[in-house]
Amino acid sequence: MEVLWIVLGILVVLAVAGVFSYNRFVSQRQLIKDAWANIDTELRRRYDLIPNLVETVRGYAAHERETFENVTRARAQAAAATGSPAEQAAAEGFLVSALRQLFAVVENYPDLKANQNFLALQAELTNTEDRLQTARRFYNANVRDYNERVKSVPSNVIAGMFHFEEEEFFEVEESLRGDEGVPRVSFEQGAPGVSFGEPTGPATAPPATPPAGTPPPEPTPPPPPPGGAAG
Repeated sequence: MEVLWIVLGILVVLAVAGVFSYNRFVSQRQLIKDAWANIDTELRRRYDLIPNLVETVRGYAAHERETFENVTRARAQAAAATGSPAEQAAAEGFLVSALRQLFAVVENYPDLKANQNFLALQAELTNTEDRLQTARRFYNANVRDYNERVKSVPSNVIAGMFHFEEEEFFEVEESLRGDEGVPRVSFEQGAPGVSFGEPTGPATAPPATPPAGTPPPEPTPPPPPPGGAAG
């Protein structure tokens, strides 16, 4: 009789643990959906800002037609992407690349960089990028915790029984700004067309280091005084 009660007790414990694990999976999956909704909100905010940004730049650089077309096309593709997070991230990668080209054009127009409308749009876009990256990190953190439980013992048993599959991460370039600084254009040979970082002066080669054991150069004698030496 005692054995029966022990077996029943074990079964009850296993059932309670299974219910708890199942409910936690459900809660985590809902949290992932909510986190993705936050990402989608910030992406839509970015899409809404881009047309005004393009029109403002066009007013100063109307001949940059290819750049504007690239941004418009990339925006349309990203806005229409409704697939998995990986597919959405791929579309966003093209958009970020196109926007970087647009900001590279801006660097050639000092008057545009000082335009109040452009500065306001740039500030709003930067704010949106910050919120987007915060939402992305929150989403990926929840996906990581969920996927670990899907693969870990003993929760993987519940995952297999109720078809809890691994979720995809949203991996996309950090942002248009991030730690890369303001985009700028370089026309030096061998340099990338657009680079990011703190502005620097013209690149200069570092002084050559003489081989070990080389004697130091002789000091240069001072020039003679004007008019020659006194007789």
